Amino acid sequence: MVMPTLARPRRSARPARERGRSPVRVVVAALAALVFAFPIVWTTVGGFKPAAQANAWPPVWWPSHLGLGNFAKLDSSGTSLSAYVLNSLAVTLMTVVLTTVVAVMAGYAFARFRFRGKKVLFGITIGMLLVPYPALLVSLFTVMTWLGLTNSLLGLALVYSTFQMPFAVYMMRNSFDSVPEEIGDAVELDGCSKLSALPRVMLPLVRPGVVTVALFAFLAGWNEFLAALVLLNDNASFTLPVALVNAQNGPLNTVDWGALQAGITVTMLPCVVLFMLLQRYYVSGLMAGTGK
Repeated sequence: MVMPTLARPRRSARPARERGRSPVRVVVAALAALVFAFPIVWTTVGGFKPAAQANAWPPVWWPSHLGLGNFAKLDSSGTSLSAYVLNSLAVTLMTVVLTTVVAVMAGYAFARFRFRGKKVLFGITIGMLLVPYPALLVSLFTVMTWLGLTNSLLGLALVYSTFQMPFAVYMMRNSFDSVPEEIGDAVELDGCSKLSALPRVMLPLVRPGVVTVALFAFLAGWNEFLAALVLLNDNASFTLPVALVNAQNGPLNTVDWGALQAGITVTMLPCVVLFMLLQRYYVSGLMAGTGK
């Protein structure tokens, strides 16, 4: 007599999910979120406080009323606030376009083409990450003066793109390396060259990497201060970070915290919105090539 075999009970994934949502982890995650969110909330609320309460000590945790006085004060200092925002936006967009286009082409070349000295050239590109660009600002200012690109938004965008390029090329090389070679072979069998396959086939497959490179370039172009301070000398050409330094001074050279927090709120808003919209591409883009 053959005894019937009993089927093994399946392990449910539910206990694993429940362990991941244990109260201890939820509490720790909530506390970490509060720690990181507190400066953002404090700065945003501070931008809408009346000037007296924004500069008061001990600090006023919640204002008696919310207003736009700090933003108006920021707008009336030097050139208008909208002009500074437009300058930053122009520099940032040029930085994103230049960095992304060059990094995509260079990363594709390093990943899919064979040429003499490829490893050496890629090693030099990565080695540029070890050079802090503040150490090169004096020489860079001399070169930009010789080219007539000081006090120029285009010149500033070229500087930002140059120092973003090593990381961007590294990211795109990894992204293209994560695409199976069989896809490239199949495309070539269908009569498509490697160059024509880049916009038609490869770019949609490495979209997370492209978004990651563009996001890093945006953050660098939007928030960078030191190069803009050195290369720009006309108030009408100042970007938002440089304008905030000039606008933060109150009477007797004190810091006007209300105007400063209003400016920080304007500065961080696009970064927060972009990161929230592109978060899933950003995470997968950073992981590109790690599993190969």
